Amino acid sequence: MLRKVILAPLRLLYTLWVGVAFAAVASTACLLLVLPRLPQRRAAARALARAFFTLAGMPLEVRHAEHLPAGQCVLVCNHASYLDGIVLTAVLPPHFSFVIKREMARVPVMGAALERLGSQFVERFDRNRGAADARRVLRNATQGNSVVFFPEGTFTPAPGLLKFHLGAFVTAVRVGCPLVPAAVRGTRRALPPSGGLPRPGRIQLEILAPLSAAGGSDDPHAAAALRDRARGAILAALGEPDLTCCDDTDRPPDTAHARSAPASRP
Repeated sequence: MLRKVILAPLRLLYTLWVGVAFAAVASTACLLLVLPRLPQRRAAARALARAFFTLAGMPLEVRHAEHLPAGQCVLVCNHASYLDGIVLTAVLPPHFSFVIKREMARVPVMGAALERLGSQFVERFDRNRGAADARRVLRNATQGNSVVFFPEGTFTPAPGLLKFHLGAFVTAVRVGCPLVPAAVRGTRRALPPSGGLPRPGRIQLEILAPLSAAGGSDDPHAAAALRDRARGAILAALGEPDLTCCDDTDRPPDTAHARSAPASRP
């Protein structure tokens, strides 16, 4: 009880400090709206993301960065907090683009900044528009761009890994590029999805060994097999519960969107 009384004002002060740090970084993010070239904007976003974690007392640790291929790949990562996208922005090279739920495009300023960074927005609730978005993501990947997905599509307050949508894995199979799983740890504690106060502490991103699809793009089961292998690798690295028992009815699946994409360049 005494410890809680002592820590409460300290946690409040830390929360205020994190808010000030985020506001300072966000105000500087206006650069993303005016820098003329995409590589410049992504390099600036990477520097700003790293600055935020330094100011917030959340040091980043990257394990096995050598697993990232020099060329094109599709990277998939577990999703535990709103901080996850900022972590990957801080860590990944600037040739990666992010697949993000379309709701983020409507957030003032942030939506415009994400668009200027080349993020690809995907509709989750309208199947027709979602199918068109899936084809656009695939077209972008066939042009040699590396793409980041959070295949769970959402996150939960409780630790664990939800089911994976197929979109990322269909993209990797169709393009014929490596699929790189990654595991992020510490973000759920640092910024709880339940709305709790932020906490300082180390955040770790582990890049796992790249995977290749077995059977090639003509195999109708290749994407599902690749999904299962990637999910198993992330689950083993996290050491968290398997939440596949959770019902998908509250999450619109994108498997129909992914399957609707043509086998060749759309």
